[in-house]
Amino acid sequence: MILINLIKTILLFYAMSFYAQGKPNIVFLLVDDLGWGDLCCYGATFNETPNIDALAKQGMLFTNAYACSTVCSPSRAAILTGRYPARTHITDWISGHNFPYAKLSIPDWNMKIEHTTTTLAEALKQGGYHTSFFGKWHLIPENPGDLASHYPTNHGFDINIGGNHWGMPKGKGKYFSPFEMPNLDDGNPGDFLTDKLTGAAITYLDTIHRGKPFFLYLSYYTVHGPLMCPEKLEKKYTEKAQSFKNTKKEFIDPKRAGMLTSLDNSVGRIVKKIEALGISDNTILILTGDNGGNFDQTTAGLRGYKGFSYEGGVREPFIVRWPGKIAPNTTSDEVIIGTDVYPTVLELAGLPLKPGEHQDGISIAPLLKGDSKNINRDAVYWHYPHYHRTKPYGAVRKGDYKLIEFFEDGSLELYNLRKDPRETQNLASTHQVLSLELLQNLKNWRHSVGAQMMKENPKYDPLKAELKVKN
Repeated sequence: MILINLIKTILLFYAMSFYAQGKPNIVFLLVDDLGWGDLCCYGATFNETPNIDALAKQGMLFTNAYACSTVCSPSRAAILTGRYPARTHITDWISGHNFPYAKLSIPDWNMKIEHTTTTLAEALKQGGYHTSFFGKWHLIPENPGDLASHYPTNHGFDINIGGNHWGMPKGKGKYFSPFEMPNLDDGNPGDFLTDKLTGAAITYLDTIHRGKPFFLYLSYYTVHGPLMCPEKLEKKYTEKAQSFKNTKKEFIDPKRAGMLTSLDNSVGRIVKKIEALGISDNTILILTGDNGGNFDQTTAGLRGYKGFSYEGGVREPFIVRWPGKIAPNTTSDEVIIGTDVYPTVLELAGLPLKPGEHQDGISIAPLLKGDSKNINRDAVYWHYPHYHRTKPYGAVRKGDYKLIEFFEDGSLELYNLRKDPRETQNLASTHQVLSLELLQNLKNWRHSVGAQMMKENPKYDPLKAELKVKN
């Protein structure tokens, strides 16, 4: 029996090695609090992002790409599971805000990815990939207790560099050494976290087993606060700000601009390393963000920003490069969302889709390959039964129209995003039939995914409703 099991193991190993041959490598870059207008290829003129702009010219840039939430943890879980936050019940950043006297009580929501879920990393491992995680995880609570079994390495990643419960850098030096992060050395005084994580990823690229395709998931903490950057970059942008004519009303902050330059330099370093290793033509590189920028005017004129129900909180840069497979300098206006990453990566990798897992994602591989200009999607949805900068809400985008339902009073807002992308004209009163139709779509969807709803708060006090208490 022992001999038979040994033979089976050897055969499985060789079968997987053969199966993995020729599979493309995947580099996924996730930027924290990346606004739709932060990058030059999306309209920024004060920030400088030449390497990311080059990436866009070498591949496909999306103009209607969305995060699954206006805050980070739900969006991140949706990417890894291919499921809407409403379905996983991971609906707020972990561990969320506490408004004990608000009109509605929040549901008993989830603060982890369930082990019964096959994540994207696990699906790729099953397909013969080596998997690695770098940077921000933020998918467990601050005091995890028995949830300590929910780190990246418990959800399909072979290695974890830096991932824990932090939503932003909390080491003694914050973005500067010492970082005090798991499996990431503190380096030297003055080392900057974005550069350090990139260096660790490059070391991984240098040392990864060459017989296996790899999945490198680099989840940057930048450009989340606290705003910090190397002194030379802050000086550069401080000087630039003195003579800069802000005709587009962009968010001007030398530290944040410096953080974006550090990010851009890191992207350039990764691309250069991939090219130096001779694997550029067999490496898919994806760059996007988890939610809108954390400040007004980071969204190229879109309404709202992180935490708000409007476009500025959820519309994201999304760029994909795969030389020889994705036509360069191409653009897609098709509506896509974070859940689409999972099935798209599987299809591009030549692996079988897992519709029972990535239930809410649609592969956009046909768009990327130029096989089609459209995907078969009816609508995209959001569900946020929490208080943040906005009141609790649900939303649906179907075609050109977006409907927002605010849960406290049932009020509706309807916008034609093609004609009015900045959401300045609420059409709910003049397009009542369409509003009610979209509202019914939204309710039907919530029922289908088992969305948790809010209840009347017995402690509601209108005089204290805005009072936020620390968890």
